[in-house]
Formats: sequence, C-alpha cells, structure tokens
Amino acid sequence: MQYSRLDGLAIGLMTILCLCWGIQQVVIKITADFVSPLLQAGLRSAGAALLVWLWMAWRRIPLWQRDGSLWPGLGAGLLFGTEFGLLFYGLTLTSASHAAILLYTAPFWVALGSHLLIPGERIRRLQLIGLDLAFLGVLLTFAGRLQAPQPGELIGDALMVAAAILWAATTVLIKGSVLRAISPYKTLLYQLGVSGPLLLLGAVFSGESLAIPVTGFVIGSLAFQTVAVAAVSYLAWFWLMTRYPVSRLSAFSFLTPVFGVAGGALYLNEPLPPSLLGALALVALGIWLVNAPGGQAAGRITKL
Repeated sequence: MQYSRLDGLAIGLMTILCLCWGIQQVVIKITADFVSPLLQAGLRSAGAALLVWLWMAWRRIPLWQRDGSLWPGLGAGLLFGTEFGLLFYGLTLTSASHAAILLYTAPFWVALGSHLLIPGERIRRLQLIGLDLAFLGVLLTFAGRLQAPQPGELIGDALMVAAAILWAATTVLIKGSVLRAISPYKTLLYQLGVSGPLLLLGAVFSGESLAIPVTGFVIGSLAFQTVAVAAVSYLAWFWLMTRYPVSRLSAFSFLTPVFGVAGGALYLNEPLPPSLLGALALVALGIWLVNAPGGQAAGRITKL
C-alpha cells in the first residue's frame, strides 16, 4: 500500500533512522581510538553485506539474474568504499560535529550532479536556494575552523567534503544507470559487498594495525555500525520508500546533521561556536529545501 502522507509510524521511524545516521559519526570517532579506520569501515561493510544477503535469501529476492547491473554495480561499490575510507580516516582528524555538517552536503551535490548529467533532471528554484544555503554553510564551517585550527583539522574537513561528493556521485550513478530499475536491496548489496573487501585490503596494504580489542565497547560499537546502521537502517529506509512519498521522507534528512552535532557536543565535549551553529542551521534548512515535498528528492537512492 502506498500512502500519500506520512503517518505516525513513518515519522517515528524516520526520526530513529536520522538519529542513527547522525550519531554514527560520534561512534566511529570514539572507536577509532581502538580500531584503525579502514579496518573498522571494512568490517562494517563486510558484516552488513552478509546480513543483507541473508535477508534477501530469506525473502527470496532475486539476486543472480542477468540484468546488466554488474559493471554499474561494481562502480557504485567502488565509489561507496572510497567514500567510507575518506569518512573513517577523516574522522581521526576532524570533529564529529564538523563531519556531520560537511558530510550531509551530499544532497546538494546530488542535485547539482543530476542537473548536469541526467537528462530531464533540473534544479528547481527551492533546490537552488537550498544549494546556496548549503554553500554558505560550508564556507561558515571552514571560516570558523580558520580561527584556531588544530593540526590536521582542515585536512579532515576537506576529506569530509570529498566523502560527500563521492556519496553524491554514487547516487547520481545509480539514478542515471540500470541500477535505478533493479531492486534497491541488490544495489545496496553491490555497495556493501564491493566496499567491504576493498576497505579491508586497504587496511592491510596501508600498514594499519589489524588488532581488534575484545571489549564490550568495541564489540558493541562494531555491532551498532554493522547491524543497526549499515544493515537494518538501510533496509528500513527502503521499506519506507515503498510505502510513503520519497520527497517527504527525504525532507527529514535535515535532522541527521542536527543529531550529529548534538552527539558530538554531548559525548565528545566538542565546542559549539556560533559559526558552527550557523553553518548547521544553513545546511539543515538547505537539506529541507532541496528535498521539499512536491519535487525530486536529491538523496532518494542511497543513505549513510
């Protein structure tokens, strides 16, 4: 059944999903003190790929038929893996608050890339305003950092912007290829299944430590990232898309950086200067405008 409006179930579930997506930056950053970044990202993707494959087998969702999706799927997985490599490594350099804001500029890059590369996709007036607000938010984020940067912080911020652009490139690839027509669960499996081995190999060949402390926190963190975020939250998002208007669901994405910044302040004692709060407000409002009900949703295909 397809609903025209969001009911209490959809609103509640979207709020929980945005909370998970927002605080994952905080969890990743804390865990990076115990598990190296590429290893952490690789375990997350590989474990989630196994869970999604088992779920698809249980639901008997076709997987192996010839549908022309192999090469676009491998491309999406490569972009996805590189994005998460930048994200996890960047979080060792910058704050979770900055990461939450800069990473979630992705919908704006999606709107711009779709306008330039996909026939029939055009930026609407509200989307253009949202893009302008997001750009100002990014400038304000970097301007606040320039006052007294710590070593590596600007590099970490730049890696977050690069990760956002790669996230957008993944979405544009999916929207502009045969991947748009296949099951979204198979597309998700391409992303997780390719990125898992890619990131694990990156951890090995980059000389990262492969040690994993067996503590309650580390195991709980990896379980949260793998099961709750990379598997269950993505599956829940696709389930919602089959029942509710995608543009209305995507408009909730503005909550994700809000939760991310709040989590950084509460759990990592990260400062909240006026410049950062201003950047958050600009990016959050821009996300809502880009995904405003009644138009094309910029981030409807992939989620973090």
